[in-house]
Amino acid sequence: MPIHEKSLIRPENLITNDDLVIDGVDVSGHWSTFIKTRVISDYNEGLQDEIASLPGGEYIHRCFQCGSCTNTCSVNAMNPDFNPRHWIYLIRLGMEEELLRDKDIIWQCISCNKCTSICPRDVIPEGVMKATSHWLELKGHTPKSNSTIFDEVFTEQILETGKIEESRTIRQFFARTKQSLFQNWLIEMVKRMIWRLPVGMLMSLGLANFIRPRTKNWSGSRDAMNDYLKSQNEKHRKSLKLDDLDITNIIKQAQADLPSGEPSSK
Repeated sequence: MPIHEKSLIRPENLITNDDLVIDGVDVSGHWSTFIKTRVISDYNEGLQDEIASLPGGEYIHRCFQCGSCTNTCSVNAMNPDFNPRHWIYLIRLGMEEELLRDKDIIWQCISCNKCTSICPRDVIPEGVMKATSHWLELKGHTPKSNSTIFDEVFTEQILETGKIEESRTIRQFFARTKQSLFQNWLIEMVKRMIWRLPVGMLMSLGLANFIRPRTKNWSGSRDAMNDYLKSQNEKHRKSLKLDDLDITNIIKQAQADLPSGEPSSK
């Protein structure tokens, strides 16, 4: 049985009779195993197009299920449930409900790019995993990961000043992820910097915490980047139908807040 089909047989869908005799023949146990009828209640025929509209997912249509990505995957070697081939298969069939069963591990891709280097069809599986993780966040199926939050902090600082000030990036990232700033590795790094770096460099690093250095004539580049990011955000929202999803959620919440027995307008 192909790996992707076998993965669709969930243990909870198996029915086994511990004590069953048919025409005098004992068929108890695995001899009488049946599979419950599967009903796909959340089929999304546009799922592949949604993933393909996000950065990294553009070439998902090229996949012909050879399995090279999963066979070389560093994460799969540690956790067999991490299966890029299977998820690409689900995406291409529009089986969104099945895909969401693994939403808590899809984001664990470590970007080793082994899958991308060996893929015979240039699907760029690593990019597909990143696009799928982004899709999960945009659709509200999973909260923002720490890596996404770090990317936001990094991008905001670039857009604001045209430069990166590492200490401010670290502080803002820890604040948004509700982590303590006094971490052992960070304290040790600061100690070594004080011990080894020249006084002049330490003073410039300290001043950067109070006086934000800016790139000269940055406003034009900043505006152009903001316009591009805005257009990309609008493109993603349209392709994923996020505006329609927001309206649907508002209606559902309003209906849930109605007093018991009060009819809702249709």
